[in-house]
Amino acid sequence: MQHAAEKQPLGGSDAGAVQAFASTLRGKLIDPSDDGYESARKVYNAMIDRRPRLIAKVADVADVISCVNFGREQNLRIAIRGGGHNAGGLGVCDDGLVIDLSSINYVYVDPAKKTVRCGGGTTWAAVDHATHPFGLAVPSGIISTTGVGGLTLGGGMGHLTRQCGLTIDNLLSVEMVLADGRVVTASAGEHADLFWAVRGGGGNFGVVTSFLFKAHPIHTVYGGPMFWALEETAEMMRWYRKFITTAPNTITGFFALLTVPAGPPFPEALHNQKVCGIVWCYTGPLKQAEKVFRPIRAFKTPILDFVGPIPFPALQGMFDQVFPTGLQWYWKADFVRELSDEAIALHILHGSKMPTWQSTMHLYPINGAAAKVKNSATPWGYRDAVWAQVMVGVDPDPANKEKLITWARDYFDALHPHSAGGAYVNFMMEEGDDRIRATYGKNYARLAKIKKRYDPKNLFRVNQNIKPAAA
Repeated sequence: MQHAAEKQPLGGSDAGAVQAFASTLRGKLIDPSDDGYESARKVYNAMIDRRPRLIAKVADVADVISCVNFGREQNLRIAIRGGGHNAGGLGVCDDGLVIDLSSINYVYVDPAKKTVRCGGGTTWAAVDHATHPFGLAVPSGIISTTGVGGLTLGGGMGHLTRQCGLTIDNLLSVEMVLADGRVVTASAGEHADLFWAVRGGGGNFGVVTSFLFKAHPIHTVYGGPMFWALEETAEMMRWYRKFITTAPNTITGFFALLTVPAGPPFPEALHNQKVCGIVWCYTGPLKQAEKVFRPIRAFKTPILDFVGPIPFPALQGMFDQVFPTGLQWYWKADFVRELSDEAIALHILHGSKMPTWQSTMHLYPINGAAAKVKNSATPWGYRDAVWAQVMVGVDPDPANKEKLITWARDYFDALHPHSAGGAYVNFMMEEGDDRIRATYGKNYARLAKIKKRYDPKNLFRVNQNIKPAAA
């Protein structure tokens, strides 16, 4: 890295101001002239190609305060990066300041209280690594390289949603830096309006530097994937829609249309076959697991059955190698209340046309424990939905970009009339204000009022943006 004094003015930012800013940081400030700039600006989704003016690899909360103050004073766009997994690449921006939290990475487990505190740049792999020896787990997603911050602030759903609720349902407090540079703690008893807003309202309200979660006594689960032939999709979907709406909360399973990877541990005879499948997670007593799954296996014998006892972190990281950083991704999503026969036919029509082996469709159940929370209790306003649906075009080759986009959009357009209207914000690209309003529904007006109180000038706008209320 060059010395700050050698840097040239960046698009109107005064060189002296940049130098003064750099001197306040314990972390590293990177600009386009630095050797590490190209790698620092990359995010999980390689379809995103943005060039910030500055990237601050912050070391601590004091660095975050300096970044927020500098961005506000210099009128810079600010992007907040945690794990970098955001579908729309909203952890990075063109011609602005990226606050990279990846170095604020720690996990503290209190086994007596069954709580977990972690830094704003922590990944779920780190959380699972720390909690597992204590026989605990925090509900999160299905890819362990995902950042805690982005997943949580958007709601957070995955293998434990039916058992333990959304990630936000297990959030006890946050520490965050506001637009004016203040540091506050938000919880049910302190800044309660802000705490309500961050549980699903995304990064609209400040930079969250630490999270405190409630953990659950989960260690080894009974889980993994079952696959059936693609020709059996209609029958399996009809069975699944009934099963998952009546199953006990100790079992969850997301339905998928996918292509079997061409490598171990999958049998060679199944390589590159398009199939339907369910990825299971049962958290009840292991001695009862075989009995619980006996009728599942009896209904239709799977062509692949990798379901069995597995440490929860292993299930959580099972798909990390299938979806490494740097692939091209295009996402389309909806909440779904009913899976009609007509919708199933459309799933088969479009799912059978998956353009690449990593492209897929998932139906994540969000009923069970998550549905016991009122729609107004958090910004997540679709507690009455049964699934969060997502179709993603995925491939390493940029030449396939348009093919991925066309397939995902066509699939989405066909199924959208059968949806509840909004979508899980963490599955959304940049889709416009109407889509954001539809996603938050009746909770949007309250979010806009809280936004006006804590970020009246919309400093934090590189997100699924909630604009401050007009009055």
